[in-house]
Amino acid sequence: MPVKEVEYDKHDGSRVPVKVWTDEIDSNARIQLFTMSQLPFVHKHIAAMPDVHWGMGATIGSVIPTKGAIVPAAVGVDLGCGMMAIRTSLTANDLPDNLHTLRTHIESQIPHGRTNNGGKGDRGGWENLPTKHEQRWQLLADQYSAIVEKHPKAKAYNTYNHMGTLGTGNHFIEICLDEEDKVWVMLHSGSRGAGNKIGSYFIEQAKREMEKYHITEFLPNKDLAYLVEHTEIFDDYCDAVLWAQDFAEENRKAMMQTALSIMHVHLGDFSIEKEAINCHHNYIAKENHYGSNVWVTRKGAIRAREGDLGIIPGSMGAKSFIVRGKGNEESFCSCSHGAGRKLGRKEAERLYTVEDLEEQTKGIECPKDVSRLDEIPSAYKDIDTVMDNQSDLVEVLHTLKQVVNIKG
Repeated sequence: MPVKEVEYDKHDGSRVPVKVWTDEIDSNARIQLFTMSQLPFVHKHIAAMPDVHWGMGATIGSVIPTKGAIVPAAVGVDLGCGMMAIRTSLTANDLPDNLHTLRTHIESQIPHGRTNNGGKGDRGGWENLPTKHEQRWQLLADQYSAIVEKHPKAKAYNTYNHMGTLGTGNHFIEICLDEEDKVWVMLHSGSRGAGNKIGSYFIEQAKREMEKYHITEFLPNKDLAYLVEHTEIFDDYCDAVLWAQDFAEENRKAMMQTALSIMHVHLGDFSIEKEAINCHHNYIAKENHYGSNVWVTRKGAIRAREGDLGIIPGSMGAKSFIVRGKGNEESFCSCSHGAGRKLGRKEAERLYTVEDLEEQTKGIECPKDVSRLDEIPSAYKDIDTVMDNQSDLVEVLHTLKQVVNIKG
């Protein structure tokens, strides 16, 4: 669809435009985008992807370019959250008719979910970190130690024991088939407890900075507290976020390694035909747009420069897409990170039943119980509409449909 600017009804304080790629945008997201647009350091405009919806701190599905400052709450706490996918030499004919054993074996070897408030004995973390994951953690350990030595309150309870773990909510592992019946493995997760603590800590530090310099009263919203470039706290934040993004990437690689090993046990020998795609969709990056070097915050969006490969998943009952970016400058070379929620989690649990979930995930090997109702496909926007709305941002290379889904 042609990009257009949000109309704000009676609002007239927007400093920069907000350009959107959808007609489906709720009032709360509109208000959030308008509020963000008032910040004096936003560069050119804000881009809202077709999966845009309200989120904690900032609108999910937004791309926010800034000069001289970053808003930690806009980046959020699920730092480096993103996707990974690979295509194997397997075909649908190589899969057993019943995928339950394969699914439960993967579930048993990759910690997922959360118990005991994430404390001791949490099923979502390792009691003893496997050696293969320990090696990945060691690549990151020294830098993490330096971060928490300088900022002790940024240290998380769960750190190394979350390497190679899935998490909760909409994080998932899927086995999918593409248009040629080739088998793909796709997963979605981030930097887990370590990244969450870093994000939460620096959000509070930004608020303290605003209070220190008497800026809080001038903010359009106190959650939009920011850190100023060329200050020590700004540099420390960027170092910590970039570390969390590296952790997230290694975490996805670790889970993919485990999933593929289990598939070899059940399905025999196979090879990897497509190189792994490993892309963030909650992150910061220094980029050049409209002739300026800027910090780009992608909150639920992926980079889609010309030739960039990306992954856009639907819900646990819908199609997903492997895409190639077109480099659309109006979107700051970005596209959506998924279908986008249209119902909050509590609302989905109130409106739907386990029977509805069973019907909407028919033919998919996945847990179908009350704990997954918040992720029911009806809670999400129609992925085909989302893809139609961003045809100027990406081209579709492969269309995937899941046969196995594992949720946190």
